[in-house]
Amino acid sequence: MAFRKKSTKNPPVLSHEFILQNHADLVACVGMFFVLGLMFEGTAEASIVFITLQHSVTFPAAEERATESKFLYYYGIKDLATVFFYMLVAIIIHATIQEYVLDKINRRMQFPKAKQSKFNESGQFSVFYLVSCIWGTFILISENCLSDPTLLWRAHPHNMMTFQMKFFYISQLAYWFHAFPELYFQRTKKQDIPRQLVYIGLHLFHIAGAYLLYLNHLGLVLLMMHYFVELLSHICDLFYFSDEKYQKEFSLWAIVFILGRLGTLIVSVVTVGFHLAGGQNRNPDAITGNVNVLAAKIAVLSSSCTIQAYITWNLFNVQLQRWMEEDTTLQAPSVKKKRTKGRSSRKGTENGVATSNRVDSPHKRKEKSS
Repeated sequence: MAFRKKSTKNPPVLSHEFILQNHADLVACVGMFFVLGLMFEGTAEASIVFITLQHSVTFPAAEERATESKFLYYYGIKDLATVFFYMLVAIIIHATIQEYVLDKINRRMQFPKAKQSKFNESGQFSVFYLVSCIWGTFILISENCLSDPTLLWRAHPHNMMTFQMKFFYISQLAYWFHAFPELYFQRTKKQDIPRQLVYIGLHLFHIAGAYLLYLNHLGLVLLMMHYFVELLSHICDLFYFSDEKYQKEFSLWAIVFILGRLGTLIVSVVTVGFHLAGGQNRNPDAITGNVNVLAAKIAVLSSSCTIQAYITWNLFNVQLQRWMEEDTTLQAPSVKKKRTKGRSSRKGTENGVATSNRVDSPHKRKEKSS
């Protein structure tokens, strides 16, 4: 995510540089085709598939006084079209934040090129994690998951989702899918691409797994815990980029990081244990949400433990690299001082010998004359 400098020269249309500079406008034009399709009767049905949530089921009102029917959703093949449209929206929002916020801060702070890409990455993720944490917490409160934690394993009906729950997962999948073309749009360095692909792929794997297995409430709780730790991490990085003295705050974030990883493991074990231990279904069917089998237990728990171990290992590697960089920066001035001291002492001795020779030479001349 390098810092883009706008050149005064206009590149050729549809060239490599033209696409990089105007990719947000091009994507916005593609999205407008779907929006304009709603205005015509022949294309309205196709456009609705991309813009609105699909696979809804209408339930009558449970109470006599309630007049409005309740809509619940399940997943299907049409969700891919919805994810694609909101992926375009995510690309537009990404470019807007980059151009009107992050680029202006980069110009004002005058970061070196090595810090510009990291600053842009932390800035983008900070906005995304902040919005996701607020949105996800609101969903947990509205669906009483915080007041009644047993809903994590006894949500009814188990193969249905509310509108806000499904829209949250669709938005999450769209954001992480948009990260793939952003590697090209933001001119990511080749050595950073493998790390980014692993990071994006792990998020997509776990979000899609919770969505397809109808572990929506469990996945949302784990995402909120993970996003909060990541949000704190990127905020610390932003402060560190502005002033390196904030590096001392890393110890506080490390404590929160460890607590977040432990909390994630505890919630995963407890929820999966209660959700799948009540009885095992001999005829599993992922379409109806019947995944109460031993294989599902092992898959969910092993996946959760693996991702926590991987993230913790990356933390240790990053911290070790920072410690090594600090050691090299501290040792470099001391080596230079020693070298300057050695050179000055050598010069002093040489000057002393030269002066003594200069002083002794007249006496020697007198002795020789005598």
